[in-house]
Amino acid sequence: MSLAPLPEPVPHSAGTRRPRRALPRGACDAHMHIFDPRFAPSPHWKRQPPQADVGTYRRLQQRIGTERTVVVTPSTYGVDNACTLDALHQLGDSARGVAVVDADASPAELERLAASRVCGLRVNFVSPQSWGETTPQMLQTLAHKAAGLGWHVQVFAHPQQLVAMEPLLASLPTPLVIDHLGRVDPAEGAGGPALDVLRRLLDRGNTWIKLSGIYMRSREGAPGYGDTFPLGEAFMRHAPERLVWGSDWPHTTEAPGSVDDADLVDVLLAWCPSDDTLQRVLVENPRRLYGFE
Repeated sequence: MSLAPLPEPVPHSAGTRRPRRALPRGACDAHMHIFDPRFAPSPHWKRQPPQADVGTYRRLQQRIGTERTVVVTPSTYGVDNACTLDALHQLGDSARGVAVVDADASPAELERLAASRVCGLRVNFVSPQSWGETTPQMLQTLAHKAAGLGWHVQVFAHPQQLVAMEPLLASLPTPLVIDHLGRVDPAEGAGGPALDVLRRLLDRGNTWIKLSGIYMRSREGAPGYGDTFPLGEAFMRHAPERLVWGSDWPHTTEAPGSVDDADLVDVLLAWCPSDDTLQRVLVENPRRLYGFE
């Protein structure tokens, strides 16, 4: 039975319908961002950020049926995690955070973040960063800092960068989370050098893949994103125990109003071969990776 639509759209999410079926209790959106006008963007960021505050995001949760979330500091704020920490305070124990810091972040700063339920560091090789170019050495330095707290590192990189950094990625002393399906081109189907690297990293038992941002490389686009299916299904076959899903709301890489989050959930539902797999991806895997109770 289809669920009743919302009376009006949630900002930054097209449409009002709900996903084609209810999600399991404790379902987690493992990648989203909060933008609050109370917090100023970093001077390096030239685009106007959207207004996407916690109250609005809660409406999205009600629409798609998620209960837990992981707030990721966007590049917009540079290394200022104040907006993320404020969001974690508002969302309470149902939320965890992934912060952005520079390579010389002090132990005291990291402990302060940990006290607010931050449990990972994002290292971004794609978007402009407040320090300039991100280097493999920075990733290595930050991973060693994260290891001391039992955190993971989350890497956003182009496929060719993942291929070039494979030896480093395989040697990191922390769990490794790959953002947005590794930005692998869906045109490569279930093959290609970047996907081969990701399979080898998954085989080491310490790497996780975020099933998020499927629109970033899809040529077919909404509502079905059909060209992404071979890629998603390849991950489902290879390591369903180390996959998590994220909405990437408020979808700042896409044209405003072009992404329907119900479509994104429906793609995940189509990728999952069973209810047990869906339970793993949305509930059990995030519980292990992010330390939810």
